[in-house]
Amino acid sequence: MTSSSAALFALAPYGWDDAWADAFTPYEAEGLLPGRVIRVDRGQCDVVTPGGVLRADTAFVTPHDPLRVVCTGDWVAVEPGGNPRYVRAYLPRRTSFVRSTSSKRSEGQILAANVDHAVIAVSLAVELDLGRVERFLALAWESGAQPVVVLTKADLVPDPVTLGHLVQDVETSAPGVPVLTVSALHGDGLDTLVALVGSGTSVLLGQSGAGKSTLANALVGEDVMDVKAARDVDGKGRHTTTTRNLLALPSGGVLIDTPGLRGVGLFDAGGGVGQVFAEIEELAERCRFHDCSHESEPGCAVRSAVEDGELPVRRLESYRKLMRENQWIVAKTDARLRAEIKKDWKRKGAQGRAAMEAKRGRWS
Repeated sequence: MTSSSAALFALAPYGWDDAWADAFTPYEAEGLLPGRVIRVDRGQCDVVTPGGVLRADTAFVTPHDPLRVVCTGDWVAVEPGGNPRYVRAYLPRRTSFVRSTSSKRSEGQILAANVDHAVIAVSLAVELDLGRVERFLALAWESGAQPVVVLTKADLVPDPVTLGHLVQDVETSAPGVPVLTVSALHGDGLDTLVALVGSGTSVLLGQSGAGKSTLANALVGEDVMDVKAARDVDGKGRHTTTTRNLLALPSGGVLIDTPGLRGVGLFDAGGGVGQVFAEIEELAERCRFHDCSHESEPGCAVRSAVEDGELPVRRLESYRKLMRENQWIVAKTDARLRAEIKKDWKRKGAQGRAAMEAKRGRWS
């Protein structure tokens, strides 16, 4: 058996295919081993290779750009021996899930790489936060992965009518996205989710207390992740998952479990926001002005849809918020865009002052 066929046989359960093998060819000639990163921890990573799981140092490929560090889900070229053993390179990523950092610098943080499905876990133990769902969806669409929303702890909503209304609310906020209800505790709805994530790589996302670890255990079929109870007062949990772990699923496919995300900042996700709010983007094409902000301009098709009850006002407000946030993040590294934003603010300020003066003229 050749080294390439051995790699295909050993790594196929983790997503290795002919395209990855072709991309690895230059590194094979150097005697390096192919592998997939299943865990990263403080500059070290666990890599599953044809010969088993190896521990390797990532310092050799850690640049100043935080988006180019080795992360869970990467396919890498790793040294066959050495102390310490090093990851020498990672293969070009097909997709990457990125959020903005909590720092004041305009930096992104990569959460997972080479993901096909983004499973967004939302707990039904607390009131739905549709704005947060839309935020996760924007990041998922921008990554290149196909999102799916999983409403966990469905056993806490025994009334089918109430559950149906909750699902409908989420479906309205997630056009084109499957919305599933699951009770990992009782196994309800798991078959559909297992079938959906049974091929490719899925990343499991959500806040602490959303039931991600319980869901991961149910998908894997054993207790591989620690589970702690969420607080009754607000449904929030402690970080039972502290690293991003890639797990092979018995039904096929692999799952990347992630720590609960308190902050989900956008990072250059304009395209993702547009997909989440596809109906607003479609309406905007009928606005009188191509640069309509959907606030006070005449002939705005978006505001007309709100007034007619066709578009919920909450959706428009959420769209505006995410677009402003994303624009601000992008502008931090784009001087031309910063100038355009300032110019736009001045124009809107002048319009507001003119409108106020007109009102005062009518009142006097």
